[in-house]
Amino acid sequence: MRAVLVAVLALVLAAPAEAVVVKFRTPSSNIGCIFSTEATLGGGYIRCDILSGLKPKPPRRGCDLDQTGYELGPRGRATVVCAGDTVVNRRARALRYGAAWSRGGLTCTSKKTGLRCRNRGGHGFVLSRAHSYRF
Repeated sequence: MRAVLVAVLALVLAAPAEAVVVKFRTPSSNIGCIFSTEATLGGGYIRCDILSGLKPKPPRRGCDLDQTGYELGPRGRATVVCAGDTVVNRRARALRYGAAWSRGGLTCTSKKTGLRCRNRGGHGFVLSRAHSYRF
């Protein structure tokens, strides 16, 4: 019986953990984000898209689809998202203006002027109707 318990425990501990997925949007619904810990994507990351478009538009650099926003992991610089879809979900929880969201080494702050997300290394991005950029 003890050997069976040890074998079952070993299987449970070896099983991959369920991916965590969190969605949120700004109150205007112009910006939407998805955070995921899906292992095939390298662990925790956030992708945020803006319906009004990136301004100024980044260079295409091999992107034949839409440049919808930015993606950021817990380390390193943000990258431009090249996708045929969007993560903006008008039914997702709204991150009210002045509020912050944090998980997995990433923090996003919602303001009336836009959304700012950064990682532990100080890299991140800003999305707004007026201007979008990476830092």
